[in-house]
Amino acid sequence: MTELDRLTALFSALGADADARDWAESAVEEGLPQLARYRLLRTVWQDVDAWATAAGQWVDAYRTDGAAADAVGRALAAGLTPEDLGVLAREIARETAFGVLCALADPADGSLPADVEEQLPGWRLAELDPSGEPTGRHLDALHEDFAELEPKGAV
Repeated sequence: MTELDRLTALFSALGADADARDWAESAVEEGLPQLARYRLLRTVWQDVDAWATAAGQWVDAYRTDGAAADAVGRALAAGLTPEDLGVLAREIARETAFGVLCALADPADGSLPADVEEQLPGWRLAELDPSGEPTGRHLDALHEDFAELEPKGAV
């Protein structure tokens, strides 16, 4: 089995479907950590989608306990359904996830003076091999692929 075939199978197993071969080719030909990128973005989308797909459960939990209990109760009393709240929560989660991915790519948000910003540390997300050893490759600009991986049929 070639590396391209192995990666294509792994991308398919993660749900890349029709794009599995393209992701695998990019990984092989460009030497990019595409499998790590795809895996992370898939996980982020699963968390984002859970706000809509599990709305019934979290709405029930939130309406009885927590900081949002009163707000959830008022929303339901005003006629919103758990599904409505799920759509809203998913959109907020999507925007938040995108913002975090942008901050990973560029921590400078313009809120600080340049002389302060240039003294601050940055960060980098690194790929590890299956045994936990660094590969030396980094997951850069994840926000660029985020929208492309939005699950089909998402709310």
